[in-house]
Amino acid sequence: MSLITVETHCHTKYSSDCMMAPRRLIAVCQRQGIQRLFVTDHNTARGAFEMASMAPDLVIPGEEIRTSQGELLAFFLEKEVLPGLQPMETIEQLRSQGAVIAVPHPYDYHRRGGWSEDQLRAVLPYVDAVETFNARSLRSNMNERAAALARELGVAAIVGSDAHTYAEVGCTTMCMPVWTDANQFLATLPMAQLRPRRSSALVHLSSRWAALLHRIR
Repeated sequence: MSLITVETHCHTKYSSDCMMAPRRLIAVCQRQGIQRLFVTDHNTARGAFEMASMAPDLVIPGEEIRTSQGELLAFFLEKEVLPGLQPMETIEQLRSQGAVIAVPHPYDYHRRGGWSEDQLRAVLPYVDAVETFNARSLRSNMNERAAALARELGVAAIVGSDAHTYAEVGCTTMCMPVWTDANQFLATLPMAQLRPRRSSALVHLSSRWAALLHRIR
């Protein structure tokens, strides 16, 4: 069985806290042996679509969308979904275009965009997966709680680097059978080998610096 290495959560300069250039990011993925890259910028799919046109065999367009309650990850996007909508409205727009939906870093309360426990449990029946390991989460119990929740509710697990710098790309990946579309991705997800590894806490400083540079520009 052929296996591929997948990075499910990655940002570019189109996120307000990242400076990675699309063309260089593609080259980094090629060096790291990443065969599928989900580009998930904050509240925009502009960078994802740009990169997909440059490297269609590598890039899956996505978006990290802030709803009125918490954040959702969307994969296999055909069109951008605006932030700030009610969660079910966001989910309906994503379902209408066949996207895969996940909840990123659900218990990482050090970041904006987190869910309350009640809101999280209310939305989980309508998503496809939970990010049970995020390499940028500062405390291990944040990921442990996410993994326990996914097991409790029988929701599929994904893991991701949440890369905002080139050094983070490929830090956390999944190795899984080859797929070509959203349905095949979901079908093979239970067979994925999760390869989690935490990033240094210092990567958050790089995001603050990138956010400052964006504001200056």
